[in-house]
Amino acid sequence: MIVHPETIVCDLDGVLYRGNVEVPGAGAALHRLLSAGIGLVFVTNNSTKTSAEAAAKIHQLTGFEAREQDVVTSAQAAAHLLAADAPPTWLFGAAGARRPLEAEGVPLVEDWRQAEAVVAGLDPSLTYESLTRTVMAVAGGARFIATNTDVTYPTPQGLWPGAGSLVAAVEAATGVTAEVAGKPHAAMRSLLRQRLSGQRVSVVGDRPETDLALGTAEGWQTILVLSGVTASAEGVEPAPDAVADSIADVPALFGL
Repeated sequence: MIVHPETIVCDLDGVLYRGNVEVPGAGAALHRLLSAGIGLVFVTNNSTKTSAEAAAKIHQLTGFEAREQDVVTSAQAAAHLLAADAPPTWLFGAAGARRPLEAEGVPLVEDWRQAEAVVAGLDPSLTYESLTRTVMAVAGGARFIATNTDVTYPTPQGLWPGAGSLVAAVEAATGVTAEVAGKPHAAMRSLLRQRLSGQRVSVVGDRPETDLALGTAEGWQTILVLSGVTASAEGVEPAPDAVADSIADVPALFGL
């Protein structure tokens, strides 16, 4: 039985939009949920944008005025992991991590030889040189943090390589397994738990191993939408509490 939540944790890529194209009805669904008194927290493993940039993209594509403070990114989770020690850090992609890392007092280096930590994410401008420098930093002993390990992300043209594909290349070259900051791992869960403790929460997402796993780990209700990387709910693990073709159909699950 689907329970009316106090807050929805909503994924972005594949749920609200694919690339730069809105999932039909996404904006209208968000307005309907908010009008019913349901809070919205947007949680993404995409580390290419800051929270402000992600909020602006939601508004631009769906017409829903998301607030910066209501967007939580895997880049913020990575900064959370490094905040205590604040080691000199090399960024590989993950452009959205620069501001959160600086806000936590983590110094960013331009020379990989100075790196005591590496934060890796999606890099749309990937070069062999940047990959090589990252491999050398990790092989040299730098702490290796991946913002996320989503191997693909959905676009109107199909599934494109995600951060996980780039992280896998570094892992293969170094033999070092990355610590993962984003969904469904501990750093992201800690950030969300601080905000949502004691609330009835539903997680809406398109990727079982991140979105549904996050909700399951926290004891939250999970809703799988079939508008992104998952085309069928058959055999999905962890099993969702409900399935919808897209977010446009989610309000109806709560009688809205």
